[in-house]
Amino acid sequence: MPEEVLFKSESTQSRADIATYLRSVADTLDAGASVTLTAGDETTTLEIPAQPTFEVKAERETDSHGGNAEQSLELEIEWDEDGDAHGESGALQIE
Repeated sequence: MPEEVLFKSESTQSRADIATYLRSVADTLDAGASVTLTAGDETTTLEIPAQPTFEVKAERETDSHGGNAEQSLELEIEWDEDGDAHGESGALQIE
């Protein structure tokens, strides 16, 4: 299925700023409200269903020469546009 990017933002931020942003998203999800993303003049609003799929992935990527490794932590919330979740349920723990 082709991917259509609805919104994208990438910037260097402090850990504290990232934590504040994630708390804001968490509070919005907890309240059952729409999530609106804004960066500059770009904005999109998402209606996230009550039971989406939550994917957590930690990766290490190296360049083609085997050096300069880059690590990432990806937190992804997914759902079908009809509101159905997909994926397995299970207990995730973050320590």
